[in-house]
Amino acid sequence: METQYFKDYSRILGRDMEMKVYGHGGRPVLFIPCQDGRFFDFENFKMTDAWAPWIESGQVMVFSIDTIDKETWSDKWSDPYWRIRRYEQWIAYITDEVVPFIRAMVNGRNGWTGEPGVMTFGCSLGATHALNLFLRRPDLFDRVLALSGIYTAAYGFDNYMDEVVYRNSPVHYLADMPADHPFIQLYNRKKGVVCVGQGPWEIPETTRQLADICHRKDIHLWVDFWGWDVAHDWDWWYKQVAYFAPYLLDQE
Repeated sequence: METQYFKDYSRILGRDMEMKVYGHGGRPVLFIPCQDGRFFDFENFKMTDAWAPWIESGQVMVFSIDTIDKETWSDKWSDPYWRIRRYEQWIAYITDEVVPFIRAMVNGRNGWTGEPGVMTFGCSLGATHALNLFLRRPDLFDRVLALSGIYTAAYGFDNYMDEVVYRNSPVHYLADMPADHPFIQLYNRKKGVVCVGQGPWEIPETTRQLADICHRKDIHLWVDFWGWDVAHDWDWWYKQVAYFAPYLLDQE
């Protein structure tokens, strides 16, 4: 499996950010690590093995990036006003710096032109970020695989709410989205999977909220609930990748 390492200064974040890329060709997948995670977690936690059939066959290139959760969602002792604005900078880092980098690389590797869509993928809090990116920017992201996430910003910001928290809390902004909002048509031209188990350490309540919202808004995300034996753990996430990836990678 071809791998590449990058360390570049982010103008938006004002710091160096690291990334590792897996694969030699195919559609781009942006992996967002679990809470407080680092770019090397995709490899260290053996998610490379789960994705190997599609990476090694040239169907996907996975771009694994750093979180800044320790400055944002996890830092419960600091001012939530500034923490959520720092998170918004991280979102801008992804949309304005990482996505152009990804597109340039996959275009070069595949002989493509234009602006290919990017799949977002994450587990646990990484799933929260992955779904938020897909829902906020369907012009950039055309697939999402969100496993065992929590889809309310209350997880990181408790009872604090302002306009920036609101636009990063999917069960809030999606519930308020008008039925004729153009994003709904965009979502339905793309593909998304949101999955959660109901076993140890899983918190499926906001996934149930999301499923209800999607039903009411006619949003065609595949929201799937696995059994009471399915835990919040890597072994189950490997199985879910194997189950859902063929659907997400199918061009139909």
